[in-house]
Amino acid sequence: MDILFRLGQASAVEVMEELPDPPSYSAIRALLATLEQKKLVVIHGKDSRRYIYRPAVTEKKAKRSALSSLLHTFFEGKPENLVASLLDPTDQKLSDEEIRRIRQLIGDSSKQQ
Repeated sequence: MDILFRLGQASAVEVMEELPDPPSYSAIRALLATLEQKKLVVIHGKDSRRYIYRPAVTEKKAKRSALSSLLHTFFEGKPENLVASLLDPTDQKLSDEEIRRIRQLIGDSSKQQ
């Protein structure tokens, strides 16, 4: 999805060329077909025999959907479990600046509610 957001639209070959360690062409096509079934991408048209794909949702909506899946799959649907995992010093080595920024974001979020 990041590649499609950055390029605006792309064929499976173009997506593959943008990946640092790409899977097979067939795997890319299968992934794009899955994203199409989930209505995250649409086939924008054909270029010769190649399908051209583009995002069907905004980047913000795609990120929220991915985060929601992540929360429910790995963190029991609880944002606090995700944050606790991020703050676990055995897994993460957050700098003082990163911790300060997280605290600021939490404070800003509390003020908006």
